[in-house]
Amino acid sequence: MKIISWNVNGIRACLKKGFKDFLLESKPDILAVQEIKIANKAIAGEAFDYPGYNEYYFSAKKPGYSGTGVMVSKKLKVISYQEGLGIIKFDDEGRTQVLEFDGFYLVNNYFPNTQDQLLRLDFKEEYNKEFLKVMKELEKKKPVITCGDFNVAHAPIDIKNDKANKGRAGYTDEERAWMTKFIEAGFVDTFRFLNPYNVEYSWWSYRFNARANNAGWRIDYILISDKLKTKLKKAYILCDVLGSDHAPVAVEMGD
Repeated sequence: MKIISWNVNGIRACLKKGFKDFLLESKPDILAVQEIKIANKAIAGEAFDYPGYNEYYFSAKKPGYSGTGVMVSKKLKVISYQEGLGIIKFDDEGRTQVLEFDGFYLVNNYFPNTQDQLLRLDFKEEYNKEFLKVMKELEKKKPVITCGDFNVAHAPIDIKNDKANKGRAGYTDEERAWMTKFIEAGFVDTFRFLNPYNVEYSWWSYRFNARANNAGWRIDYILISDKLKTKLKKAYILCDVLGSDHAPVAVEMGD
């Protein structure tokens, strides 16, 4: 089973840059996307149609902002689907989707950006707390695979300029500590587990030719319950896939 997660930074914009071709060529069983930036009523008008996939979208109430989506191969049966964490201020931003499958839950997330002057740090910390609570509740029933743009680089290896970026949005002590909490709570960072020393990134600023210079951050993750660790075969970043300021991240799992 192949699962891919990608912050598309606007689904319409990404469609113009090869999104559909990427989906049909990479053939994931599940593709989770973040920051779709399109309203539900607009999605209906666009009539997105990806052959072989069922589509689930959760848009923000604010037009052109945030939002998540999941494309699931029709070979897989979705037992249940839930939108949000059950807290209005988070759910109004379309940040979380929970899909139940036979042997696991898939949770797609677009974590808050703490922004300049860390204006949303408290907001993100509350989101992190509620997110972890939901993950542990789900784990009582089935193992969990959670993916998305976590908007944080966890360790110095995950960011090009460690010292220069300390304390900035996405690299504060508080945000990094929460990533540690997720891992200590029993969730495995799949990429780092299989690639302990690889220096690879999943996001680059559009400024200063950052992507060409590979001056990036690894802020997109696929985490899995510890129970699934033995099923993990591959975890990688598709750094050469364009279409967004983020690269897709992927895992392949088997029996």
